[in-house]
Amino acid sequence: MAYSLDGKVTIVTGGAGGIGSSVCRIMAAHGARIVVADIDLDRAQALADELGEEAIATHLDLASEDSIGAMFATTMDRFGRLDVIDNNAALLSAEMAQRDGDIEHMATADWDATYRVNTRGTMIACREALKIMSPQGSGSIVNTASNLALQGNLIQAAYSSSKAAVIQMTRSIATSHGKRGIRANAVLPGLTGTPAALAHLPQELRETVEEETLTPYLGGPDDIAHLVAFLASDEARYITGQAFAADGGTSVHIPGFARLSRFFQG
Repeated sequence: MAYSLDGKVTIVTGGAGGIGSSVCRIMAAHGARIVVADIDLDRAQALADELGEEAIATHLDLASEDSIGAMFATTMDRFGRLDVIDNNAALLSAEMAQRDGDIEHMATADWDATYRVNTRGTMIACREALKIMSPQGSGSIVNTASNLALQGNLIQAAYSSSKAAVIQMTRSIATSHGKRGIRANAVLPGLTGTPAALAHLPQELRETVEEETLTPYLGGPDDIAHLVAFLASDEARYITGQAFAADGGTSVHIPGFARLSRFFQG
């Protein structure tokens, strides 16, 4: 089904990253006006320049409430309204990924840093977006969570639980603000083939993930971005409070799928 985002002012946090940049490009291609918000302002500006005059860049440190507020001020100064926010930014550095293990070995500082960005920062961004959208009587919030929020894992205890909180936050917003014309949904990517992810992913681990993926390929950033863009559009007007896994089916099958499939399929 075709969908349109013509004229919709859209903030994409983490907009210069792997998935975020795809969201920006695809939403711009469907007519949206884009605010590329990222901690790396140079990359954000380069993408905004690529997208043209209906895109701007702004610095965003999701750990800083002042920085989040400045992002909204910049958006309103330039466009005067806000129709969509895709809360895509998260704490995903390779260094943090190495430290984010199981609960027994979790450093309190790493737990707090993860929640400060992924959960608290997303909450503040949602709160400030709602303050703009509520008087308008319309708006769409799309929060990026993770399929790791659905199941237990050997590692990434802080990241996965912070993203589970984002899913519940999304449901709360959908419930409290639905009658005001505001929708909220969550997208739950699995391992996605961004350049950064592939650069730090050991080949053996990638092969394991690919075996557990039901599709014959590992998804890329555009696979996530198309879902985000659709959920932001008016064509998705009757969809709210939902959490959509976009992970090639890795979160739907029983444990040991790869080994079982070899047994039953020879």
